[in-house]
Amino acid sequence: MAAATIKETLQAAKKIVIKFGSNSLAKEDGTINLSFMNTIAAECAALMAQGRQLIVVSSGAQVAGLSSINGWAHKKDLLYRQALAAIGQVELMDKWRAAFKEQNLHVAQLLFVKEDFEDYHHTLNMRNTLFTLVDEGVVPIINENDSVSFEENSIGDNDNLSALTAILWNADVLVLFSDIDGIYTDNPKTNSEAKLVELVADTGELLRQIVLGTTNSFGTGGVKTKIQAAEKVTEKGIPLILANSRRERPLTSLADGTNNGTLFLAKESKDKSL
Repeated sequence: MAAATIKETLQAAKKIVIKFGSNSLAKEDGTINLSFMNTIAAECAALMAQGRQLIVVSSGAQVAGLSSINGWAHKKDLLYRQALAAIGQVELMDKWRAAFKEQNLHVAQLLFVKEDFEDYHHTLNMRNTLFTLVDEGVVPIINENDSVSFEENSIGDNDNLSALTAILWNADVLVLFSDIDGIYTDNPKTNSEAKLVELVADTGELLRQIVLGTTNSFGTGGVKTKIQAAEKVTEKGIPLILANSRRERPLTSLADGTNNGTLFLAKESKDKSL
């Protein structure tokens, strides 16, 4: 029988994919939140010491780029966005490397686009690389390759990228961290009657119960892409947790039951293929 709470789900999981959006990694001034990254690295190390295996999907390349390159914030065209991602990806990985080094852990960078998940040989090599890294105690850190992606081969958001990664690796759970507590029936910032939906067994029924719109969006993808990610992984038998990264000890508090979010229950599935 599937675990029915976030605490039970994480306690039962050995293979965990954790996704952080740009909002989670940025401070109010738009620069990279190094303190947060250090906290996450320490929490990941603690879980790994318990025998868990982890993959991190990390947004934030453009945030990191803007933190290091003055004067580019106003440049909105595609070429500058791609160049900014290329600059920022180096900065982002340097910050993750330093955070995990404090825990005596190594990290590895993998950058994907949509076609990587559609080609058999690509997916086989990606899967083998992930298994090798994780088996050797290295933390893979994945992002979309925004510096070369274009509309036709872009996944578009890291919610869906993390879902594809979880399926590829046959993870036990996918955790999406954002800047709100989970899925609400309406925008809690404008509707005081909005209620947190703690358990979702059917995404179709969820969509009939909640209000979606631009004012309800968060992160790059918004609520819609998080539900899309949930549909992908739960169909493959992988539960998804959506929670607030701005809580104290965000990962540990979920695992020990002192924090909550929205749990999308996995469906019974024998098909783990992409």
